Amino acid sequence: MSFIRRHIVLATIAATLGLAGLSAHAADPAKKDLVFGATAGYNYDVLKRGIVPQLEKEGYKVKLVEFNDYVQPNMALAQGSLDANLFQHIAYLNRFKTDQKLDLIDLVQSTTAPMGIYSESRKSLTELKDGDRVTLPNDPSNLARALQLLVQQKLITVKPDVDPLRVSERDVLDNPKNIKFQPIEAAQLPRTLGDAAFAIVPGNFATSAGLKFTSALALETPPVQYQQVVAVRKGDEAKPWAKDLAAAFKSPFFKQVLDKDFPGYTRPAGL
Repeated sequence: MSFIRRHIVLATIAATLGLAGLSAHAADPAKKDLVFGATAGYNYDVLKRGIVPQLEKEGYKVKLVEFNDYVQPNMALAQGSLDANLFQHIAYLNRFKTDQKLDLIDLVQSTTAPMGIYSESRKSLTELKDGDRVTLPNDPSNLARALQLLVQQKLITVKPDVDPLRVSERDVLDNPKNIKFQPIEAAQLPRTLGDAAFAIVPGNFATSAGLKFTSALALETPPVQYQQVVAVRKGDEAKPWAKDLAAAFKSPFFKQVLDKDFPGYTRPAGL
């Protein structure tokens, strides 16, 4: 085989190793049927495009369940109707499982769409007017995240001694433009763009509503505590099917899917 032909063959093999290489071992014989939950939008698509094909190649049968809120996916997981879910960052998971006394654990990091500030009536945050109404998520963790984004944009300040993961409206110290905050359910935020001056929308609900990151007036760079994770019930993380699920998020095939379908998203460590 010539030098050039040999390298072409090697390149082809390398490009397909991500998926084909996973067929070397079979599905967990104790559990071949898996049910995963995800919120509508990119989290659902990440599982559908980047994870399910790998697990099916190994012999699993995977069912995806779509959710439109931030409460039911964890309750369904804790109650056993889901084997894993993908919709939340580690800060939210830790707070939710503590508040609800649930035995849940993060399994592996996924890709993350940044939260952004959007508007249909304004072209820049410099057009913020006194008393403008701003809609933002009403769940505590993402509310804190949205307020921190406003801090980063120098539109408000918050108490210096407050936990950044638990910031709420009562912690706002300086609000020079008298912004009127309206917390609502995250899934409904894109619908408020018609009458609110600005809407602060989590990435998954922005993409599911057809909003492009390039149209955002500001985007966050999510720290580790705001990056999406896969959650499972405590004790399941050591099971073969869970290890296969975690491995799928670290594979060359998953990286290829991110490169093709999710440019601009925050990557898991190592990808």
